[in-house]
Amino acid sequence: MFPMGILLALPLVLLLAGCAGSPTLGADEQVARPAHATPPPIQLAAAGDGSITDVRNAAAPGSRRGQHADELFDPFAKADEGGDEYDPWERFNTFVFELNRQVDKYALKPVAQGYDFIVPDFIQVGISNMFYNLRFPQRFLNNLFQGKVKGAGIEAGRFLLNTTVGYAGFMDLAKEIDWVTPDEDFGQTLGFYGVKPGPYLVLPFLQPFTVRDLAGYVTDVFLNPVNWLVAPIILVDGVPSLIAHKNTWTITIVQFSARVGEIVNERSRNLEKFQGVEEATLDLYTAVRNAYLQSRTRAIRE
Repeated sequence: MFPMGILLALPLVLLLAGCAGSPTLGADEQVARPAHATPPPIQLAAAGDGSITDVRNAAAPGSRRGQHADELFDPFAKADEGGDEYDPWERFNTFVFELNRQVDKYALKPVAQGYDFIVPDFIQVGISNMFYNLRFPQRFLNNLFQGKVKGAGIEAGRFLLNTTVGYAGFMDLAKEIDWVTPDEDFGQTLGFYGVKPGPYLVLPFLQPFTVRDLAGYVTDVFLNPVNWLVAPIILVDGVPSLIAHKNTWTITIVQFSARVGEIVNERSRNLEKFQGVEEATLDLYTAVRNAYLQSRTRAIRE
């Protein structure tokens, strides 16, 4: 079960995980795009993953460390897997997308701008590297689930090198010697075994998903031993943890602080990139959706 403190803090965590974008239009209010106004392709961000903005998370599945960091996606091409009904909940999704954009505009972005003014760039990169390093178990296990032994070996080597010589992952030394492999998550694992993506879905204050990827996202939470053995949001009798199960408020503070820290750090690293995409894209909702679906299709094929 989850500690009560986590449940109480969850709404604020989600609030601070808001998604950026420009105002979107409802299904009946779409403005036709003239040929000359077609926005440029979306460039995949090179930052680590995390629920920062809709623009960022559209790119996240394809933004592998050392893989496809500069790949461009046509924001209005349809993904191969999706078919004509891949966004049957578009009216709901566009409403939530706009809600997320407003949260980012009035809460997350101003905080990230202040953070960016104070914290040097190399510190922000190091913090991003550390959070990426902590998610090693999900990537390692999903490589194994898909029979990608070489990828699992690279992930293990990356983790050992960066954790020891790289100051707990602050320095990504593995990338410097080309120990890179595409990220793997459980949504990709499901796709690898033939599970269809299902409808596209935008949830309040979270990244975009397909139904399949949402199931994978939840599974990856359980695959991370930090959530069992360090600051356990998953409590199992008899399983020891660094913070005792009874200290629910301590667990809440640790999990909350880490999540908010990662979100603000990643938003700060991408301030200018997101601003440029928002200004250049007429129909940001469609661009984000299609870039996300294309990148997920590419990730599964790898």
